[in-house]
Amino acid sequence: MSDIILSAQRITKTYGIGTSHPFTALTDVSLDLYEKDFVCIMGPSGAGKSTLVNNLSTIDMPTKGKVYINGTEVRTLGEQEIGRFRYENLGFIFQEFNLLDALTVRENIVVPLALANVPYDEMDERANEIAKRLEVDKLLDKYPNECSGGQRQRIAIARALITNPKLIIADEPTGNLDSKNSHEVLELFREMNEKDGVTIMMVTHDSEIASYSHKLLYIKDGVIETSLERGDMSQKDYFHKIVDINSAESQKFMD
Repeated sequence: MSDIILSAQRITKTYGIGTSHPFTALTDVSLDLYEKDFVCIMGPSGAGKSTLVNNLSTIDMPTKGKVYINGTEVRTLGEQEIGRFRYENLGFIFQEFNLLDALTVRENIVVPLALANVPYDEMDERANEIAKRLEVDKLLDKYPNECSGGQRQRIAIARALITNPKLIIADEPTGNLDSKNSHEVLELFREMNEKDGVTIMMVTHDSEIASYSHKLLYIKDGVIETSLERGDMSQKDYFHKIVDINSAESQKFMD
């Protein structure tokens, strides 16, 4: 049995506690992510997708319930501890790339190592290795605004991978990319997952992008409404099942 990388136990997130209009965005959600999982989270706008990912990945904290990452209950960590824990255990990839325009590509990639006080020579060596793997090694001395959208996302992936995290959090990672670059990024994710054993949790609204995953979690009104395992299905058959789930849920909404 694979090791559990992340475990959420009955997490609830309520905003505006103590006000006249509190809002519960997540209700009693439980799930486990195992080593080498590739899980996709889908759902309609406002369903709680980003809230769920933020509360699972230490960006936010649940109001109730527990989240364990690599066996550590994250709510027990102090502010300084949580920062270090995040850099050591998690890699983040976002739709907006979140690169710093004033820094070179090399400097952007090593930001997590700099925050962890890794020696300069080691940062440089690791930047060279990961940049070569992601085919951005010829861009290291350029600035983000001199790179294409596809290149910037590869740079963001390099930054996420440079700490050798066990878990990658990808929130709409292809949202600003064209079809060709989107599928190149997803092939990179598949390689990271299958060859390096990296666990991936990805949010997307696109059924085709979701079909690269091993498991789908469909969230609606702050609860996991449906889950689907790919199992032995081909990617094409899995894609059609995902489309069916989206269509069925959309129809419920229309009804």
